[in-house]
Amino acid sequence: MPITIDRSHTLKDLLDGCLIGNPKCQELLYKQFYGYAMSVCLRYTRTHDEAIEIVNDGFIKIFNNADKVDLSKSFKNWLRKIMVNTALDYYRHNHKHYNHEDIQEGEYHLTDNTDASSDVSYEELLGLIQKLSPAYRTVFSLFVIDGYSHEEIAEMLEISIGTSKSNLARARINLREMLSKM
Repeated sequence: MPITIDRSHTLKDLLDGCLIGNPKCQELLYKQFYGYAMSVCLRYTRTHDEAIEIVNDGFIKIFNNADKVDLSKSFKNWLRKIMVNTALDYYRHNHKHYNHEDIQEGEYHLTDNTDASSDVSYEELLGLIQKLSPAYRTVFSLFVIDGYSHEEIAEMLEISIGTSKSNLARARINLREMLSKM
């Protein structure tokens, strides 16, 4: 059964229109999935403006590669993958040097395992994740939220598996510390 965006456009119609550069189809697809794309990209950025830049770059990729969508599978999963990869491209292009700085400068604090997250809203937690350094935030989001393995993360970010594990551990410690201060 085709997914209908509005009364006159199915997802296939919009994707076909995007391939030929139809601005109305691009606009409708963008408006329909902007919120979802932003929710993905905000996990990988420090600011809202960075997330908007990544979303826009991601949609350009979607418009140009609409013929690669397998409509027998979830479009949102394909879109999420495009947005995550675009965010990783942005990270590699703008923040690659942070991987090394975070490990050398980071302090390793042990904290108790109290559950400070029980009264934290999604927006507050997202705000805390955005306060993490770029390397910690990226590894945390890829591992915890998107379900990638340390091997996959290491390959995507061009870091060692040990660095991925270390960044995840330190991200969790930093988040616990921020939660305990709330």
